[in-house]
Amino acid sequence: MVQIKNYFMKKLLLSIGIAFAGFAANAQCTPLQSWADTTDYGVYPDTIQNFPPAAVNVAYSSDLNFKVPATVTAEVAGDDPLAQNFIGSAIQKFIVTSVEGLPPGYSYACNISNCQYNGGTNGCANVSGTTTQTGTFDVVINVTATVIVQLPLLPPTPQDVPTSFTGYKIVVGTAGNIEEIIPPVSVSPNPANDVIKVSGVAASMKANSITITNIEGKVIAKRNVGNASDFEFDLNGVKAGVYFVNVAHASGVETVKFVKQ
Repeated sequence: MVQIKNYFMKKLLLSIGIAFAGFAANAQCTPLQSWADTTDYGVYPDTIQNFPPAAVNVAYSSDLNFKVPATVTAEVAGDDPLAQNFIGSAIQKFIVTSVEGLPPGYSYACNISNCQYNGGTNGCANVSGTTTQTGTFDVVINVTATVIVQLPLLPPTPQDVPTSFTGYKIVVGTAGNIEEIIPPVSVSPNPANDVIKVSGVAASMKANSITITNIEGKVIAKRNVGNASDFEFDLNGVKAGVYFVNVAHASGVETVKFVKQ
């Protein structure tokens, strides 16, 4: 039975994503309110988009937003018959116990001091600092989640299962032309109704594509860059909510959030 629980929790946690945590102070970030009254859950950015690139001796700050479902849903359980036994079980809480692998000089903090969240809540965390060391830093997030497991003929039992997440990274390059590391991409108007214009895609970025993703990371539009610097996207038929313009370039991905009204 323990093996079944552990298998299920691993599947659950991989489905809901991760969150950074800190214990000294609250993060200077505000959770995305678009999740507040919905059943959507997930994390942004994901490990495909990852964190924006950094530079030595340059102040760095990046947010991670997340929401955990209140109960185990059929979507979380998928087609696995063992996991389906736990559909409807309450997700009591989750807490991030540590974050490993950040560049020297970087710190992390949740938007609440104890980094413990109830099921069904949304939050955010901030990674910030200045480093003197270049390189690719693989980040590992260690999480413990608690699910209330209801087994036949037994009272509801909280099950704590620790797990770790890999795949996140921060690439730190040499300081120089900061515009090449963090390009000045802009989106207008913001909020938007029918059309948005993406500006500032400089040739020095060596950008190859622009995508628009929703808060779950699903791509709703994509455009190859070519030699252009400004792009328009038609938003007719796109639901109201929070979206992200992602410009993939030689140094990573530049992401700009916008709201579709």
